[in-house]
Amino acid sequence: MSRAIIVVLVVGIVSLSAAALWIVLPRGAALDTVDPTPSTVDDAERRQRAEKFFGGDPDRDVRGGQEMKPRW
Repeated sequence: MSRAIIVVLVVGIVSLSAAALWIVLPRGAALDTVDPTPSTVDDAERRQRAEKFFGGDPDRDVRGGQEMKPRW
């Protein structure tokens, strides 16, 4: 066997074994030990600011609208 074939086989075996371990082993085991943090004032402020920014104008009627024209 030539060196190139041996290198390709070794790299293939290593990558397949790494992929198998990645699939088989549990991924969230380390995250389960951390307690979820309760909502803080900063979270509430961020949520309010996001709601204000993305919420839009509830009094504006947007039904119907204007038909879009194709650009060609």
